[in-house]
Amino acid sequence: MIWVLFIILIFVLLALDLGVFHRGDEKITMKSSLIWTAVWVSLALIFGLVLYWMYDIRFLGLNQEGIDPFKAMIQFYTGYLIEESLSLDNIFVIALIFAYFRIEGRYQHRILFWGIIGAVFFRLIMIVLGTAFVQRFDWAMLVFGGILVYSAFKMMQSGEEDSDFKDSVAVRMLSKIYPIDWEDQSGRYFLRKNGKRVATSLFAALVVVEFSDILFAVDSIPAIFSITKDPFIVFTSNIFAILGLRNLFFFLAGMMDKFHYLKYSLVVILLFIGLKMILEFWYHGLITPGISLIVILSSLTLGIIYSLLISTEKE
Repeated sequence: MIWVLFIILIFVLLALDLGVFHRGDEKITMKSSLIWTAVWVSLALIFGLVLYWMYDIRFLGLNQEGIDPFKAMIQFYTGYLIEESLSLDNIFVIALIFAYFRIEGRYQHRILFWGIIGAVFFRLIMIVLGTAFVQRFDWAMLVFGGILVYSAFKMMQSGEEDSDFKDSVAVRMLSKIYPIDWEDQSGRYFLRKNGKRVATSLFAALVVVEFSDILFAVDSIPAIFSITKDPFIVFTSNIFAILGLRNLFFFLAGMMDKFHYLKYSLVVILLFIGLKMILEFWYHGLITPGISLIVILSSLTLGIIYSLLISTEKE
């Protein structure tokens, strides 16, 4: 029941977002995105306090394992910070996707909204499968840790070259179902052309955004299992992080060049979490969620400060 109530809450929040506060197609300003980012972060902070209460009274059957409520709250905040920080790399990729497909600013919020809807569905499936995998096999944490270490080195070696998104697996699969009209800029996802239903570049961009989120979830979901194996904490921290992703995107989109060195903070975070998962296979409880929270927050802060200092010097 608690899962159903949480999912209903999320869809109510999303319905208010698109159906009330962002009904029309309009470009999101940096000021508006900053305000809404603060709103979503505040909601996550409040939910952490609510989670403390729910785990304290074991609301609707939660916390059958008897986790300390304060520990559960710290796990939620740490997981939220991990997911939010790893989402930053996804933001840079989404910016490239929008630029590549020439998506106008007024349509970008709608694409990200439907992208979030899909992300909630796919991440729920991946978290359920991941939880079952971790609970059934002790060596699962070694596998997840190895994935994160590999991802860290892969991110460190990645270049800045543009991707050919038209040649991506997602677009190739879509083109086998629907022909794609790359020139239409009407804001619609589908058109009738010569009696045939065709997809537009807007829908192609949505498919690529959705596909990229699934790929990024391969990193982010294993990462949170280093903090907790409680599926409700894993899911809620994941979802609150991606709920704020859209508005964080519009805030950062105009300042991508100022955060060039943030990538190295993400590399450090991935390496730290991956090695933590591997070491804790033999030394359980070696690093507490509180220490993880401090390391991740420090790494992000240093990356942001250093990036801003370098960009200021260049100017």
